Amino acid sequence: MPQLPFKVHELTVGQLSARSGAAVSALHFYESKGLISSTRTAGNQRRYTRDALRRVAFVRAAQRVGIPLAVIRDALAELPDERTPNRDDWARLSQVWRSELDERISQLVELRDRLTDCIGCGCLSLQTCALSNPYDNLGEQGPGARRLRVDRSAKDPGSADG
Repeated sequence: MPQLPFKVHELTVGQLSARSGAAVSALHFYESKGLISSTRTAGNQRRYTRDALRRVAFVRAAQRVGIPLAVIRDALAELPDERTPNRDDWARLSQVWRSELDERISQLVELRDRLTDCIGCGCLSLQTCALSNPYDNLGEQGPGARRLRVDRSAKDPGSADG
């Protein structure tokens, strides 16, 4: 990993990419979403302050655990003076995100368990599949889309005829 002289206060996009491990295209994307910011040189080249390294690390860590970019952006925007997140910020935010992750894990476990049952039966049938058509309640009424079918012969109780 290339080292920067201590006196360097601004990074090119290539330097930020090399130091952070994020692709240049990812950095451009993060910037377009308001997660990091840059200034422009007279030649219209991006320059990032050194604190962008910590912001990118923060974004990538949050992404790894499944936090959507919009939520990450909102969290960064709540920091005073849009400062760089620190250890305390991460601890506070990760505690809030933990309950959301626990809920997602619970939903995925339930989905996995149903999927295992479905694959286990081997039917792969839309008529009898416990995942796609549990208990086949609508199948007893015959073929076709039962939930979308409207009985045109019944009078609407709210109509003038009814």
